[in-house]
Amino acid sequence: MPNPNLVLNSRRSIRLPGYDYRQAGVYFVTLCAYQHTSLFGSINEGDMILNELGEIVAEEWQRVAKLRRNVKLDLFVVMPNHMHGSVIIETRQDCNSVRTVPASGEMPSDTLKAGSLGAIIGQFKLAVARQANFRHLHPYKQIWQRNYYEHIVRGEESLNDIRRYIIQNPGC
Repeated sequence: MPNPNLVLNSRRSIRLPGYDYRQAGVYFVTLCAYQHTSLFGSINEGDMILNELGEIVAEEWQRVAKLRRNVKLDLFVVMPNHMHGSVIIETRQDCNSVRTVPASGEMPSDTLKAGSLGAIIGQFKLAVARQANFRHLHPYKQIWQRNYYEHIVRGEESLNDIRRYIIQNPGC
């Protein structure tokens, strides 16, 4: 008999309710490695030294803007077990809902909109995982923690604070 106290699919969204993440704006994101494992390199005397998987992360992040005409990237940093970056969506992409298969293995979403920040991050994570599997660096093991942290940047001062944070924390 099913447990009446168990609620299936009860994951609470950490996104701003009602906000359209396809709209133009600047978004600061943090993506973590699965179980916060140091998969992307190490810190040596205060400098981040990327390993091959970390290089893939950096390369695929830079490809995000090359593949999307309405997306630009600001500063980013890859750390041993996470990465920070700013995504600039310049124009809204009006597309219908699409069904995607997230890289981290969670259930697909019927509400993820093409061109949204979530779609961009999901595609990035998937590209990293595919490259890692192709190169046998981390084959068939989970690379990314489910979800990601995002902050909607609401002004130049906030963006400058984020830029300082990225520049000053390569050895954290």
